[in-house]
Amino acid sequence: MYLSIATTHAPATDLGFLLMKHPDRAHDIELSFGRATVFFPQAEAERCEAALILDLDPVALVRGRGGAEGVADQYVNDRPYAASSFLSVALNKAFRTAMTGVSRERPELAATAIPLEIVVAPLPAPRDGDLLERLFAPLGWTVEARRIEGADGPSRYVELRLAGTLRLADALGHLYVLIPAMDADKHYWVGDDEVEKLVAKGGAWLAAHPERETIARRFLKNRRSLARAALARLAPDTEAEEDLEDEKAPPREEALEAPLRLHDRRLDAVVGLLKEAGARSVADLGCGEGRLLQRLVKERGFERVIGLDASTRALERARERLKLDRAGGPSMERLSLLHGALTYRDARWADVDAVALVEVIEHLDADRLPTLVEIVFGAAHPKTVIVTTPNAEYNALFNALPAGAFRHPDHRFEWTRAQFHDWAGAIAERRGYSVALSGIGEEHPDLGPVTQVAVFSR
Repeated sequence: MYLSIATTHAPATDLGFLLMKHPDRAHDIELSFGRATVFFPQAEAERCEAALILDLDPVALVRGRGGAEGVADQYVNDRPYAASSFLSVALNKAFRTAMTGVSRERPELAATAIPLEIVVAPLPAPRDGDLLERLFAPLGWTVEARRIEGADGPSRYVELRLAGTLRLADALGHLYVLIPAMDADKHYWVGDDEVEKLVAKGGAWLAAHPERETIARRFLKNRRSLARAALARLAPDTEAEEDLEDEKAPPREEALEAPLRLHDRRLDAVVGLLKEAGARSVADLGCGEGRLLQRLVKERGFERVIGLDASTRALERARERLKLDRAGGPSMERLSLLHGALTYRDARWADVDAVALVEVIEHLDADRLPTLVEIVFGAAHPKTVIVTTPNAEYNALFNALPAGAFRHPDHRFEWTRAQFHDWAGAIAERRGYSVALSGIGEEHPDLGPVTQVAVFSR
């Protein structure tokens, strides 16, 4: 993760005094999840630039604080390490005094708006919409975002460039709040103390921001009660109920597919395919909130059921849905919820009979799919693998979906039948499987089924 702050205020080298970092040397900051380094690639009277590089330690991420082994205490992510709450934590630790607006050597300058140029990369951003502009422009920033190219075209990540004349402390506060809000996720548990952080770092600017409800909701990982508590303190005279209730509206993909009852039909079909395969133990990779798991535990033929997901929030909801550890719920010996990534070897589920990847692969960047294939079909090598994914050709029948758009904003791709056929066939040939391709849900005579499914068997 990379962040740089530059100014042309004369003398520009006063930026070092504001940040309390000497431009002539590198400054290392130890963090619980890695190391941050601050250095000055340019330090001249006309222009001075300070850069913060964050290097994550994957072992520390998995180990968690104090070596805890609970679901919510580990963090493994299947995305590349991009600007997120990790960067906000590093920013606060590296420039803590500067964020308060205090400077012993340059107190007047700390209270003065100066020309600033900021670069953040790589930053996750929706492919459609104008969220970056909506979040940063009202604060006085000129926003430029360059989409970063991946192996198969533009990725979901951007290089963000901001330019404006602001107090440095205000600029740092904007970054601290808005960088994690772009991803609506955090690498640690979000509770009441996060409301305190949001109020402290947001202050007056957030109370007046036209997108304050969106920012509060995303900063607090979409926890409505916490967002309301924060907004009540930031803008007590503003009614936020209507905006926060928008969370109840289904995502675009769900809204498009709801009239077809596709979600239920897809899960029921997968359960049926797993039963046909004779599976006794199943791992649902990318299990989300546990809807497939809920069906699987009702079938006594599945003696061991495992759900894996990278989102602790989703796992918490799955735990509630499945009544795990509660009277009337499944035993922990029969059902396990695991926090982990699809693209890391994991012995906790590698010995199952069958793996289900239900509407999962399209959420991965294409250059990470080979790693997923290696983990599932190579390292684990179960007897059965079931993969479902949208049929891009069928999208033409969704009147509410703009031409060329994906069903869900987080999808990295959506394949035609030919593309899915080629991908599945290559896996079967190289990994020693046979594969049967079919569809789930409505089927158009020319465009095919709404959902594609591949059943790999060995």
